[in-house]
Amino acid sequence: MATMTEVALDPDRLYEIVDGQPEEKEMPGARHSGICARLTITLGIYLAANQVGGLYVEGSFQIGGNERIPDLAFVSAARIPPEGEPETKWPIPPDLAVEVMSPNDLYERVYAKTLEYLAAGVKQVWLVSPEHHTVTIYRSATNITAFAGDCELVSEDLFPGFHCPLREIFTSPVHAALP
Repeated sequence: MATMTEVALDPDRLYEIVDGQPEEKEMPGARHSGICARLTITLGIYLAANQVGGLYVEGSFQIGGNERIPDLAFVSAARIPPEGEPETKWPIPPDLAVEVMSPNDLYERVYAKTLEYLAAGVKQVWLVSPEHHTVTIYRSATNITAFAGDCELVSEDLFPGFHCPLREIFTSPVHAALP
């Protein structure tokens, strides 16, 4: 097996480091990136008004012995160092890690990554299913809240007062404008 230094990495790709080996992160499709963008905008508006921390799109975080790149992450203001955001990867886990499921994702692998995040100290993991139009919040392996249908996504423990109708996350802009 090749070691990390022996593997030629494509500079145009994203890699997570898992068990000391680079693992290519799948390139997101249009629906995936649209959902990430709408969620980023919605949370960004909340954070601009409430100043409780920072939002990071595909930022690299130290998660236990691994280096992970959640689709979206939040770090509370209290945990951002006085010198500000690090130049490279975050040496700490985020407070929130958001993973948007891709068509090729295997549930077992995504669930294992969720447990890895939680074991490293991530307070919440949001698993977003574009296919089923659901957001599932994991606070632990047994403290799980699922949002589906016409529900509003809420997370009072991290984002007091935040609420977002799921349709705002899952409906593309063109379809939202149609009568």
